[in-house]
Formats: sequence, structure tokens, C-alpha cells
Amino acid sequence: MPNKKLVICLDVRDRKVTKGVKFKGNIDVGDPVEMAIKYNAEGVDELFIYDFNSSSENRLCDIEMVKEVAQNISVPLGVGGGVRNLEDMHQVLLAGAKKISINSFAVLNPNIIAEGAKAFGSQCMVLGMDAKLVGVSEKIPSGYEIVIRGGRENMGLDAVEWAKKAVDLGAGEICLNSIDTDGVRNGYELAITEKVCQAVKVPVIASGGAGEPKHIVELFQKTQAEAALVASMVHFGNYSVKQIKDEMKKAGICV
Repeated sequence: MPNKKLVICLDVRDRKVTKGVKFKGNIDVGDPVEMAIKYNAEGVDELFIYDFNSSSENRLCDIEMVKEVAQNISVPLGVGGGVRNLEDMHQVLLAGAKKISINSFAVLNPNIIAEGAKAFGSQCMVLGMDAKLVGVSEKIPSGYEIVIRGGRENMGLDAVEWAKKAVDLGAGEICLNSIDTDGVRNGYELAITEKVCQAVKVPVIASGGAGEPKHIVELFQKTQAEAALVASMVHFGNYSVKQIKDEMKKAGICV
């Protein structure tokens, strides 16, 4: 089994880290810079920041906050939220991010993936995907549909087909979030995770549902995901990075 990564996500709204269930009922849980410093010190492999309201508010993510986080950590930083063009991408990278995550706007304008990959390299381009279980149909053969704008808009787009198209356009990594398990803490949505892993040849980060270390172990034992993204289980103090990694190592997972 190749080395696996533990990634922590900081969803930020009004410069506060926020967490909800299925993108609803969010509460503020802390300062993004302070939390990033803490997780960096604990040994997380990567951090992702998502500016929660930037897309719906038609603006770029908080660049000054990104700069402050990047200056205070040593692990790779991925950033998403409101990225609409090459200039936005350039700003995010100049602020200290190593990866740019694009989600809603990529669905509406897929060519932005190709433009970003050509300008900055596929290794910088992370496709963020929010997938929802809707059942198998002629239009949605995988049974999972892409939703955008924080789960508020169904796109009639099959999740697996979209993943394949995005990789063909130049996405170098996929962060796959399940709307149905997001924040629920009962485990990842393994079915769609493995479907996407089998469909593409780039790393897949699984997101949505981790509540205990055993969920991460199960993810790596039952899917080909290369990274597990967590939020609630560390934000609310249930587990530390060390505790999670210790359980992974006990299960024979290289991390």
C-alpha cells in the first residue's frame, strides 16, 4: 500500500473556521491562522482552506488570510473559493498556496481547468467535487450527481463522468466530497469514492463523513483514495492528528 496522507480542511466564513452538517447549521469553531498553526505542529500532511461564501458572494477568497496562514505553516496549503480566472489563481499562488481548488466555477466553465493547468501546471489544479446520491438513471449512470454552490444547485451532471472530463482537461488531483455524509461523522461515502478512484489516474482525496480514526482506516482499506480529509473530528477536539495517525499505523497503513 502506497503512503497515504491526512489532510485537514478549514472551511472559513467571515475569517472564522466554521463547520456544519451537509453544509447547513454551521457554527464557528476558531481562528483559521491559530488552527492552521496547531495542526501544522501536530504533523498534518496538508491543509486546505475553503472560503465558504466567496462563490455565492461573487468574490475571491480572503487573500490576506491565505498569506497569514501560509507564512505560519510548513506543510503544503491548498486554497479554494471564488477562483474564476488565471489572475485569481495567480493571486492565490502568490499568497503562498501550493494548490488551487476549483469547484462551482469549473462546472460552469470547464475550460478554466485547462487554462490553469497550462499556466501553472496540473500539480496546482485540484478539482473540488460535491457529489450527491440521486440513484442510477440514464442521465446519471453512476447514481451520483454533481451539485454546486454549497450543495444548493443540482447540475444534472454525473459525478464520475465529470471527474474523468476534468482530469482530461488537466486537473492533477480530485477532492471528492459527499454531500450525504458531510459533517455526519458516520464514515466516508465509500461507493462514490471508489467509483471515482477507478475512473481516473490522479490522486483522490476523500472528504465528508470522518468521525473516528476507524473511518479513515476503512477508507484506505476499501478504496484506492490517496488522502483522507477531516474536519469535525479534529476541530471539536475529539481526536488529534497524532491519535489518528497512530491508529492508521496500527492498521498497517503507511502514512
